[in-house]
Amino acid sequence: MTEQNQHLDNSVIATLKNKDHSSLSEKLDGLACTHSDIIELLAQYQALSEQDDDDKFDNWYDGLCQSQLDVLKAFEVIRAHFEQEYQ
Repeated sequence: MTEQNQHLDNSVIATLKNKDHSSLSEKLDGLACTHSDIIELLAQYQALSEQDDDDKFDNWYDGLCQSQLDVLKAFEVIRAHFEQEYQ
């Protein structure tokens, strides 16, 4: 595993362990997108991730801008927290 991948893995693990969403919220609140932009992004994400066509998902994901990637990361982290809480 490269040093960069190890750093990313450690970053994701640290974010998942941190139950305080304030840093994620601050980052998201500064984005220039509307609620409908976020809903559309999450709907596309869910619809594409449920399909068996990995290439289609990968192509879509590779075309996302940094703000969209930040929204998806925050969504996955917060979703994981709620899944742990409600199990």
